[in-house]
Amino acid sequence: MKSPMCFVVVAFIFSLICFPAACSSIHAHHQDFVHCLSRKLRNNNATSQVVYTPNSPSFLPILNLSAQNSRFTGPGTPKPVVIITPLRESHVRAALICSRKYNIQLRTRSGGHDYEGLSFVSTLPFAILDLIKFRSIKVNVGEKSAWVQTGATLGELYYTIGNKSDTLAFPAGICPTVGTGGHISGGGYGMLLRKYGLAADHVIDARIMDVNGRILDRKSMGEDLFWAIRGGGGASFGIILAWKLELVPVPETVTVFNISKTLEQNLTNLLYKWQFFANKADRNLYLRVVLQNTNTTNGERTVEGLFNAQYLGRSEALLAMMQKGFPELGVTKSDLTEMSWINTVTYHYPVDSLLNRSFNLKQRSFKIKSDYAKRPFTPQIFQGMLELFKEEDINGPNMQLVPYGGIMDEISPSETPYPHRAGNLFFLGYATGWDEVGQVAAQKHLSWIRKLYDYLTPYVSNNPRESYSNYRDLDLGQNNLVGTTSLAQASSWGYKYFMNNFYRLAKVKALVDPDNFFRSEQSIIPLSYPL
Repeated sequence: MKSPMCFVVVAFIFSLICFPAACSSIHAHHQDFVHCLSRKLRNNNATSQVVYTPNSPSFLPILNLSAQNSRFTGPGTPKPVVIITPLRESHVRAALICSRKYNIQLRTRSGGHDYEGLSFVSTLPFAILDLIKFRSIKVNVGEKSAWVQTGATLGELYYTIGNKSDTLAFPAGICPTVGTGGHISGGGYGMLLRKYGLAADHVIDARIMDVNGRILDRKSMGEDLFWAIRGGGGASFGIILAWKLELVPVPETVTVFNISKTLEQNLTNLLYKWQFFANKADRNLYLRVVLQNTNTTNGERTVEGLFNAQYLGRSEALLAMMQKGFPELGVTKSDLTEMSWINTVTYHYPVDSLLNRSFNLKQRSFKIKSDYAKRPFTPQIFQGMLELFKEEDINGPNMQLVPYGGIMDEISPSETPYPHRAGNLFFLGYATGWDEVGQVAAQKHLSWIRKLYDYLTPYVSNNPRESYSNYRDLDLGQNNLVGTTSLAQASSWGYKYFMNNFYRLAKVKALVDPDNFFRSEQSIIPLSYPL
């Protein structure tokens, strides 16, 4: 007699078999979808520049160009039916209409930094709407604003701002290849966090295509939808085409430093002291810590902490501040460098990375997780965390400790969907990366980062244990792509990202996309779905 497990295996095998008639039907369906796109585009030249099928020699290069995580680029990863790289808004509408007509999932990609690959992978038949050619940036210095198409990267945005003004900036992340579409719609933090808050806090208008193909601005979309896309993830509600951003003033002179300390140089105690200083310091100062493995001069494994500072002001003021508030770090005048704001971006990345979309620090597989600390860590907690680092490969783990305070304490948690404001001492974003291929290697490294996550459980936020939606983590829970997802099921991950704002997001979703066309494993579901 066959065991129940045998029946499961047999059923699974049959689910993978494509009988000739079924294969022919699926192929014809996909062909009809491609023909629909061609008819809507009405121009053979446009079609060849916009639509790439698996038979095209450009298909894999375009697919992998913006896929920042190698976990989702292997031969076993599901591939799209087609990649669409629109040149204009009518091409976006064609992709939307044909996807709805033929029940093809539409995954929108701007920079490809979705940490679980959801902008370019699906288990259902899907197409990628790759906004790589939607990159127009128009800066208005007099108005202190910029219109940015959502396929532009942060590096391109910063470069354009820097060419126009030495005293204007935009508060977003420092990685130059991150796309503005997903980064801003999920919140977007960077080195101006304590002074100006998030990128999403400085969106003053937007253009979005809704599920019916209508292009809406702030006035026509209404304040509820405008609220939702500034931190709630735009891909749940439509296709973000462009942002109008408020630029912020910065002084002509900005001061930076980057100081390395290892375990042997009292790193544990420095971290303990850092958490009390960085959160309460002048809001013009952003002092994060990046933790990573390294070797000592004797070739022994240790952990290094890089203390990265950006101060909106001159070096004399920063030196006095550090010597008074955090003397243990031992900052000296020779550690400090004055420069313009735009040069602080290239202080962390090569100059040519700003306009190089293929510049990539992560040509490897990785997994990321996040936490928020509301109570100080003891030295013992930091020590245990650093000891776990040494269990992972030398080039594997990386953790950012990001101080809060400043203006983040003053913005209401319901001002935008991003709720993690007052009460947080610091944010923890941690990852591990690996170069090996295969599931055995992947499970080894995934087990390590989950072990670190479990270790931190008693010391970070709880009820809920908060997480950052831009650091997407499917370990927190997933929607059903086939059938419906209950609000209770979706809240397993959604409440961690958005807290009480999750339910307001679900109400907005029910108004603008009641049939849940724009869906993924962690998209907002309509509130009308079963409780």
